[in-house]
Amino acid sequence: MDAGASDIQPAESMDIAAGVTELHDVLLSTQSIEDFVQELAEQAAQLIADSLSCGITLRRGRQTETVACSDELAGRVNGLQYKLGEGPCLTALAGGAPAYSADLAAEERWPQFAPEAVAAGVRSALCLPLVAQDQVIGALSLYARGHAAFGATETAMAEKFAENAAGALALGQRLVSYAALTGQLRESLGSRAVIDQAVGVLMAQEHRTQRQAFDTLRTASQNRNIKLRELAQEVVSGVAGETPEPPPFGVTQP
Repeated sequence: MDAGASDIQPAESMDIAAGVTELHDVLLSTQSIEDFVQELAEQAAQLIADSLSCGITLRRGRQTETVACSDELAGRVNGLQYKLGEGPCLTALAGGAPAYSADLAAEERWPQFAPEAVAAGVRSALCLPLVAQDQVIGALSLYARGHAAFGATETAMAEKFAENAAGALALGQRLVSYAALTGQLRESLGSRAVIDQAVGVLMAQEHRTQRQAFDTLRTASQNRNIKLRELAQEVVSGVAGETPEPPPFGVTQP
C-alpha cells in the first residue's frame, strides 16, 4: 500500500485539520456519544474522497459492532464481515494495521467476503485501526464503488484522520463512563437522602434513636420484600404528601 504523510498536499492537510477541530467541537457539544460517532463517520466519508461509504466499528469487551455508518452500504458491508468472520475491517482490528484492497474482485485474502462485497457494490476498501493509548479500540472502514479508489494521497489523509479521530473517540468514551458514574453517584445520593428523611420521621413520631429508627425501617423493608429506598419514600410521602426530591448533585444533606 503506497502511503505517506508527505503525500498530503497543504490544502488537503488543512481540510483534515479543520475536520478534526470540528469533531472536537462536536464532541464537546453533542448530547450523546452516538451523535458524535455518527458525525465522525459522515466527516470521514466527506473529507477523504468523493462518494465514499464509512463505517465505525468499536470493541466493547469481547464484542465488535458497528456503531455508526455514513450510509446503509457501509453497515451492510461491515455486517458481512461479522457474519463471515473475515474481511478488511476484522483484519485491521486483529493486526492493528491498515488493511487495503484496491480491487475486491481480484482479492484472495478474504475468499468469502470479497465476492459478496463486490455483489453489494463495493470494489475497493481501506480499513484502519483506531488506536488510543496503544490499544486498538475500533476501526474506521472506508468503502468505494470504484476500484483503486485509495491512492497514496487518500490513504495518507485517511490515516491522519483516523489517528486524530481515535483520540477524540477515546475521550468521548471516557466522558460517557464519567456520565454513567455521575448518574450512579446521583442515584446513591438520592437514596441516602430519602432514607435519612424517613429515619428522621420515625425518630420524631415514635421517639426512637437514630439507630432504632433505621433498624425499624430496614426490618420493615425486609418483611415487605421491597427496597429500603422505596419504603423510605412511602414514609416521607405519608408525612409530606408528595414524593421527596433528591438534593442537587454535589450537595450533601445537613
